[in-house]
Amino acid sequence: MKFGKEFAAQMVPEWQAAYMDYDYLKSLLKEIQAFKQRIKQQQQQQQVPHGMIRSMSMYRAFSGLLHRQQSDGSSSSSSDVEDHPILVNFVNRNGSEKYETTFHMQGEKGGEYELVYFRRLDDEFNKVIKFYKSKVAEVKQEAETLNKQMDAFIAFRIKVENPLGWSWQDRSDDMSRLASAITASATALAASTPAGSRASGRRSVEHMEIIEEGPIVNDDSDEDKKDSVKPDIEAQAIEKPVILKRFKQHKPAPLQILDRVKMNNTLETPRSTIKVFLNAPQSSDLKFNRENLKSIENKLKRAFVEFYRKLLLLKSYSFLNTLAFSKIMKKYDKISSRNASKSYMNMVDSSYLGSSEEVTKLMERVEATVIKHFANSNRRKGMNILRPKARKQRHTTTFYTGFFAGCAFALILALILIIRARHFNDQYGTNKYMETMFPLYSLFGFIVLHTVMYAGNVYFWRRYRVNYAFIFGFKQGTELRYREVLLVSFGLAAMALASVLSNLHLEMDPETNDYKAFTEIVPLIVVLVIFVILFLPFNILYRSSRFFFLTCLFHCILAPLYKVRLPDFFLADQLTSQVQAFRSLEFYICYYGWGDFRHRESSCKSNDVFTTFSFIVSVIPFWSRLLQCLRRFFEEKETPQVYNAVKYFLTIVALCMRTAYSLNNDELNWKILALVFSVTAAIVGTYWDLIYDWGLLQRHSKNRWLRDKLLIPRKSVYFCAMVLNVVLRFAWLQTVFNFKLHGLHTQNMITIVASLEIIRRGVWNFFRLENEHLNNVGNYRAFKSVPLPFNYDEDEEEDEDKDE
Repeated sequence: MKFGKEFAAQMVPEWQAAYMDYDYLKSLLKEIQAFKQRIKQQQQQQQVPHGMIRSMSMYRAFSGLLHRQQSDGSSSSSSDVEDHPILVNFVNRNGSEKYETTFHMQGEKGGEYELVYFRRLDDEFNKVIKFYKSKVAEVKQEAETLNKQMDAFIAFRIKVENPLGWSWQDRSDDMSRLASAITASATALAASTPAGSRASGRRSVEHMEIIEEGPIVNDDSDEDKKDSVKPDIEAQAIEKPVILKRFKQHKPAPLQILDRVKMNNTLETPRSTIKVFLNAPQSSDLKFNRENLKSIENKLKRAFVEFYRKLLLLKSYSFLNTLAFSKIMKKYDKISSRNASKSYMNMVDSSYLGSSEEVTKLMERVEATVIKHFANSNRRKGMNILRPKARKQRHTTTFYTGFFAGCAFALILALILIIRARHFNDQYGTNKYMETMFPLYSLFGFIVLHTVMYAGNVYFWRRYRVNYAFIFGFKQGTELRYREVLLVSFGLAAMALASVLSNLHLEMDPETNDYKAFTEIVPLIVVLVIFVILFLPFNILYRSSRFFFLTCLFHCILAPLYKVRLPDFFLADQLTSQVQAFRSLEFYICYYGWGDFRHRESSCKSNDVFTTFSFIVSVIPFWSRLLQCLRRFFEEKETPQVYNAVKYFLTIVALCMRTAYSLNNDELNWKILALVFSVTAAIVGTYWDLIYDWGLLQRHSKNRWLRDKLLIPRKSVYFCAMVLNVVLRFAWLQTVFNFKLHGLHTQNMITIVASLEIIRRGVWNFFRLENEHLNNVGNYRAFKSVPLPFNYDEDEEEDEDKDE
């Protein structure tokens, strides 16, 4: 793989604009190369006899005009400028510090091309340096916050595990044990550090490395010395007595720190939400028990894992950009036949990007802290916590995906052949079958179609580098790839189609057609199997993904009692496209709960309870989405959330009107009301999709009527998607005007319309997440915020000052 593609593949997607623009610099080098080739061709076309060229070269050689090498191998003094075609300086202009390259060969032919190249190269390097410094400053500030959190955590653990304190002998033993551990770690660090780096700058032991869960020594003299010179690493590795003496300056945080600390109630529950709504006082006092200790430990562990991931990405950012500058300068040397890469790379290596060791040191300190305090000094366990393994692609997944796909297509073909061979449409009882069994089996079709569309979304998200795992908040290494989603889809499709064929076979076979009660139970068995698999507690069949789905579904059902996150309202949007699937579930309860399956006679539609729940069940996902919008408005104070809530309210009214019209087909009033509210809801929904969810139809953008930034290179795809969204938004017209196609039952038309809505939602998914990803890219947001367990009093005072 070429370096350009590898460089783009290893970028952090949200930081893509902050990386060196390798492709553009490469295009500038191509212009330089093209100019030199034109000059070369012009020289070759000059009418100079071959003999004269040879004589002129011999004259120059004997007259001393050609460049000669001295006896020591170095060039003559007249070629110093040629050996140093560039000079890189660090300047301060208008209060901004940056690097500037002076090009010494501007007078040569094509020098203006090379000058443009070096100016753009300086711009790219200064951009990279500025971004890197800002991110390092952020992680250093976050490291200070984690230090304070660890102080409180150590004191809290001491309070829980040793409420009566320790004896002096225990204290001295702990101090000796800690000193020995620091000596060993310092010796290993000194041995692994190059001599040049040890001589150039000796780093002091930061607070995070020496936190100790030991007893508290109240010594005022030691407290006065806390700002004195910190111990030297090499001295620690040699003299153990010095460690014991200087370690007293960094004794563990006193228990009095707990007097300035409160617990952060980050766990969102319906109870806490109700308390906030009623303005009930919430207790933030510390309760020293093992349950709280375990909760605090888990939160801090997550915070350190996320912090370590930031450090890894920053280290990768520094390495990739340094390598990119090295590659592009080597290309320049090759094209221009100069030796400028050595001078420029010396500057890069000596700059903050190439010489700063702050990120590496922070990584070492985080590793030491996690290993000691969260892994019981087990390095392998600690590193497994910090570096979770990514999910590996298995050949068995591909095999079973293909196997179930083949089974599903074979069963579809067999189903078509059986229906046509036995003339199923002409038989007596076909209408009953379509009214009873078809709605039961259509549920599986809706689910399979939705999961197939989601698999397509995942494929294109990965192709266009949309960081969907970060946006949804999946645990690292647990997100499903498109092959795994297709495996679930085709597996469910094969199981559902097999049940349809078995039902038809038992129904049509003259030897088994007496067992009607048994044949009717087949779809119910499949539904029960799906629910068992979904709630299966064992670590098989993608347990993490199943529990993530169930958690989001639970939050949607109990909206607005839970804080609304993107996965929650994204799932609620998916459920709004599965109205017919909810009605199928309602029909399952009615058909099997009231015993209609025994004689295949559905009395559901004539029952008032079923009719009432037809209204309720169809509006549940829209109602949940409306409550989520209101919750976000009260928390975030964003006016668009109110407009979004109005959109869902109009959809609820339109859906109720269409349901009422379907139950009263002869009344013109219901038809007019259903038509008016449905058109209004469709127009508002389309406008919201295109403007807010997709971020399109921007008149003054660089891409007319689109966004400034697009992931798909072909703009026609966006216009086709907008037209398709509008067309599919009005698919409900069939339910009002009762369009009928020749040979299609009413249930077939209902299923087709519901499937078109699922397809529209699948298209919507890609562009909705693309817009979210581009918003993250615009804000360089590549990490999720992790709630911390403690809150200091001074932090609250700072927040109050900011509010004022």
